[in-house]
Amino acid sequence: MGLSVFVFGAGGFAREVAWLVDSSANFPFEIIGFVDDNHPQPADWPDSRPVMSLEEAVAKDPQAGFAIGVGSPATRKAIATRLIERGLSSPVLVHSSVAVSDRVRLGSGSIICAGNILTIDIQIGDHVHINLDCTVGHDVVIGDYTTISPGVHVSGNVTMGDGVFVGTGANILNGSAGNPLVLGEGSVIAAGSCITKSTEPYTLYAGVPAVAKKKLA
Repeated sequence: MGLSVFVFGAGGFAREVAWLVDSSANFPFEIIGFVDDNHPQPADWPDSRPVMSLEEAVAKDPQAGFAIGVGSPATRKAIATRLIERGLSSPVLVHSSVAVSDRVRLGSGSIICAGNILTIDIQIGDHVHINLDCTVGHDVVIGDYTTISPGVHVSGNVTMGDGVFVGTGANILNGSAGNPLVLGEGSVIAAGSCITKSTEPYTLYAGVPAVAKKKLA
């Protein structure tokens, strides 16, 4: 038996994270349950593994790791901070179908879902989520707690700040060597958008090409 892992969260993506572990050929991990402090296990819960509080999970297996199955960057950061303060660990999860070079650096707690392609000289921060069927090109830096939704394509020479959210099907065009295209910290890219220029922090962008729609902070 490999390392026991709880999934923090009990929504759709949390269940997908459990499937990621169950279906991957290269994990020594076993999902033993889900954690949701605010919502008890519903009567129609579809997974055979239980939903419990963090205290219950730690009591059940004090050595277990925690994978955070929550899409919101801000919420994920709050959960990670709580886990770190308690000395709990979060493994890196990369599905066995992912094409990834040995020149990709992955931060703790990051989750790379099935069908992704990550090429060369890529730096991925802590607790980053890259959802299904994305591509990430050369010389890309992705900040902590960033979420990349399904079907996103990130070209080369792109730098993302911490806590960026990129919506489903967005395209991030390339920068150049020494002059990367930069997505500012906390910026949100709407689904289906095409980013052709650097973005301001904490700003929503949408459209093709994408333009600033409103400040978020």
